[in-house]
Amino acid sequence: MTVSLSRTAVFTGVLALAAVPALTSCSSASDESTGGGKSAATATTAQAFGGIGALADAAKKEGTLHAIALPRDWANYGALIDGFKKKYGIKVEVENPTGASQDEISAVTSRKGKDNAPDVLDLGSSFAQSAAQEGLLAPYMVTGFADIPDVQRDSIGRWANDYGGYISFGCDAKRVQTCPTSFKDLLKPQYKGQIALNGDPTKSGSAFGAVYAAALANGGSFDDIQPGMDFFAKLKKSGNYLPIASTPATIERGRTPISIDWDYLNAGYTDEFKSKGLDWTVAVPSDGKFSQYYSQAINKDAPHPAAARLWMEYLYSTEGQNLRLKGYARPALMNAMKKAGTLDKAAAAKLPKVSGTPSFPTETQQSDAKVVISQSWGSAATN
Repeated sequence: MTVSLSRTAVFTGVLALAAVPALTSCSSASDESTGGGKSAATATTAQAFGGIGALADAAKKEGTLHAIALPRDWANYGALIDGFKKKYGIKVEVENPTGASQDEISAVTSRKGKDNAPDVLDLGSSFAQSAAQEGLLAPYMVTGFADIPDVQRDSIGRWANDYGGYISFGCDAKRVQTCPTSFKDLLKPQYKGQIALNGDPTKSGSAFGAVYAAALANGGSFDDIQPGMDFFAKLKKSGNYLPIASTPATIERGRTPISIDWDYLNAGYTDEFKSKGLDWTVAVPSDGKFSQYYSQAINKDAPHPAAARLWMEYLYSTEGQNLRLKGYARPALMNAMKKAGTLDKAAAAKLPKVSGTPSFPTETQQSDAKVVISQSWGSAATN
């Protein structure tokens, strides 16, 4: 698996709609998304709609799944999209593949009732929780819902974690004499003008996680992200921090030789760049271990409600979860699959090594942290 696009690029303007079909009212969902008199738009489980077979039949009638911000090379989305198409014969349209979580939410709110509204969402967990609070998401529990750890899913299924990883340091070993292994290292003068984030933490789940990890490394906690903000302000003042988004292109050109990003993305870069002579190494920082997952959700007003629910079933199936693993992402059902003997052991063995058991901030803690970042990030790291 290679990684060539960043899903958390920074966008300063309104979401671009140039490649989006003309806005029209959504009139076909009720016609195509029923099975035996049941509506897919209100189905909270596949069983409630008549089973996976009935759901697949209704989804095939809809014919299309409209997604947003799913680059093919992020957490193995290319293989997942191809696998879904092959299995069900349903067209998958992906708009704005380099978009961020906030772009997805903006598309939902601005296109309510339109044919080109997103059916499904892939969101940083804090953004998923916010969307649920705003009433934007449809409750739906996939077949393996009960096996997802309680802390990684909404109790009524408005969102559930799908895949994730740890904040890590990717480093161009040919351009950087000694690659950093801790947040403390990043403050060393030798890293002047070399350190970047994958986007803006007010919009990007990975950059948000980086600030949280920095907080944990500097005396903060899930209740106190301010030390992370202070750390990046200090990093900026030292001249080590680059206020540009790290992407495969910036890495290849040597513009961002150190990238703070999810370990599955950095591990994917290692594979991609090897053939180009670039030695990209990955380390999970010893002093700021922060793990986070991306959540799946269905737009409450999805124009293709059956396809949306079928997509969710595929992502959380054994096939879908093992495809995540092949993209270096840690699937939410990893422990359950390990217990059932269905986990791809070879793929699991290639994951970046991390010790200890991850813990996660609560919905309230993440919401509070987002407020701090939204109010202070501009002055902390971009001035």
